[in-house]
This record gives sequence, structure tokens and C-alpha cells, in this order.
Amino acid sequence: MKILIAAILMVSFNLHAKKKKKVDFKYKKFESFDFDALDVEGANSSPGDLSIGPRFKKKFKNKIPLKRNFNTEIKKAVDSIL
Repeated sequence: MKILIAAILMVSFNLHAKKKKKVDFKYKKFESFDFDALDVEGANSSPGDLSIGPRFKKKFKNKIPLKRNFNTEIKKAVDSIL
């Protein structure tokens, strides 16, 4: 009985998969736009002077200490290669 139900399900899934239509897409090969033919009318209402107020530059304290000597790390890297 289980084999019959499994076979019916497999056949129904197979038939459903075959019913899908193949869709073909055709795209335009080249399209141009003529900007000279485009007429835009309107008034320019933007201000002549565009300015931004001054901002204070905040200095942050570096929480990571500055390390000036990397000789031990370089020696370990060279020793790991050799």
C-alpha cells in the first residue's frame, strides 16, 4: 500500500513538473535617449551662497596604546616560516 501511494505521488510530481511552460525573454539590443529634444522649464530658486556652519573638531583619546617596537612579533613570524 505504501509503495502504491509513493508511486502515485512520484507520478503526480513528475506530471506537475512537466506542465511548466518555458518563458523566453527578448531584450532590446540598443536604446538611445535624446537629451537635446528634452525641454525642461522652471525657475532656479536655490540660494546663491550655500554655506555650512562651523563644527568643532573633537579629539578623542586613543584607548589602544601606541606600540613602537614590533621586533618580537617579527622574530616569531620569521621563526614560524623557517
